[in-house]
Amino acid sequence: MNRIFHSRIAWYQYLLLLVLGSNLIGLLWYQYIIPAALIALMLLVLIERIIHTTYTITSDNKLIIVRGRFTRKKIINIKEIDAIRKCHSMKFGSFSVTNYLLIEYNKNKFASAMPIKENEFVEVLQKRMNLH
Repeated sequence: MNRIFHSRIAWYQYLLLLVLGSNLIGLLWYQYIIPAALIALMLLVLIERIIHTTYTITSDNKLIIVRGRFTRKKIINIKEIDAIRKCHSMKFGSFSVTNYLLIEYNKNKFASAMPIKENEFVEVLQKRMNLH
């Protein structure tokens, strides 16, 4: 049975949505159509990426990372995963800018993941890793 985990939306993604949306409104207000169309396209790609980012653990022991319809999906064999680490992008005292999971596979390749149910995601991956 496949397990699908959806991506958590980071605070900087909300900020980028707000900035692009306000720029789009301003450009449309002053009738700058070509820049508005470009910003609208960027906003569309960002929203699509936020909504459709998923991490699927399949029954044939593969981890499929899909970051929206406009990018290629990354397929990782679970038996090739070497380590799963919880990482922080930058810290200011005890405050971390972004928390994510770093998945190391094939000795020197890396993938990042930000699932909503992070602990459950790690548990399911570790169970599948221990089976093989």
